[in-house]
Amino acid sequence: MARVPFRLPDIGEGIAEAEIAAWHVAVGDHIEEDAPLADMMTDKATVELTSPVTGRIVERAGEVGDKVAIGSVLVTFETEGDAVSAEPGVEAPPATAPAAPKPVAPTPVSHGQRVLASPAVRARAKALGVDLAEVRVADGERIRHGDLDAYLLYRGGGAAHPHPDDKIEEIKIVGLRRRIAEHLAEAAHAVAPFTYVEEIDVTALEASRAALNADRPDRPRLTLLPFIAQAIVLAVAEVPQVNAHYDDAAGVVRRHSAVHLGIATQTDDGLIVPVLRDAGSHDLWSAAEEIARLATAARDGSARREELTGSTITLTSLGALGGIVSTPIVNRPEVAIVGVNRIVERPAMVDGQIEPRKLMNLSSSFDHRIVDGMDAARFIQAIKRRLETPVLLSAGS
Repeated sequence: MARVPFRLPDIGEGIAEAEIAAWHVAVGDHIEEDAPLADMMTDKATVELTSPVTGRIVERAGEVGDKVAIGSVLVTFETEGDAVSAEPGVEAPPATAPAAPKPVAPTPVSHGQRVLASPAVRARAKALGVDLAEVRVADGERIRHGDLDAYLLYRGGGAAHPHPDDKIEEIKIVGLRRRIAEHLAEAAHAVAPFTYVEEIDVTALEASRAALNADRPDRPRLTLLPFIAQAIVLAVAEVPQVNAHYDDAAGVVRRHSAVHLGIATQTDDGLIVPVLRDAGSHDLWSAAEEIARLATAARDGSARREELTGSTITLTSLGALGGIVSTPIVNRPEVAIVGVNRIVERPAMVDGQIEPRKLMNLSSSFDHRIVDGMDAARFIQAIKRRLETPVLLSAGS
């Protein structure tokens, strides 16, 4: 029998570590060569790793949600025959039993030593008023959320004791949900947000939408989103600075001529933003068809990486649950996001007369470091003008 280590390969773009998203085997299981081993998640994608050998699992690197450094041992197999390596060109260590691990006591980061922590951990510590130099590191050199949790608990900042009748369910935040949480925390920490809310009279737009759907039952059903997408494309031509990425590390704003519209989509795993590529090249029906296809792909997990990256401005909507006002978070490194609230019908003054009208708010946020308040207002007013007069959408003006 031989022990064969399998080290985590570089699974994309020179990353330093990957998160264990799922195990397909447990310690003690027998596995065939090329059978599914584990799903590893990076910032960009989830990759399924398969077994390089046939054998029995004797060691695993961690549990779901743990992060593993590239090049470190992910799994150790026990196989028939002489010791070999699961990696080409790498000799396996002698098949000897590993030494018993020594207990590791959490050690504090000394003052003056550079503190290693992710932006999300730094943002959380800053919000809590915690000096990361005082936090003890349980494993390695990088401070993680668990280390911060332990510091808060032992400092006396833990949660109150629960009532005896209170049943508490602990849910570990892992995988995509953790990626979303970290991304939003980084965005909230880095972006200087400015939210602008405007009321839109969509009475005429809703009448046009109903007539188009009735006239073309053979085409994809038109929701509000294709109309708003067209209005955004036309408004960007007037205020191009909202269709940009801000690289704050380099101090560079990169404006895009094409509008690659992110469509925020709710899935069982959280909010995902597939991209309507070159939105200006679509008519209402092709935009409706592509938006529906992207939403389905995002929800069933079949969306390709290129369909989930590269947006230049984002459109988000909660549909009928959209409320009156919201404060959407800018999808960094973008500098603008357009939020759609629900449509309500109420009396309004029209040419001196009270009429029932269909009204909807746009609640949109901007990175105030790049987009001035006046430009944000100009952009939303340009959208408003076209949505309230739908003929301007078809005329492309």
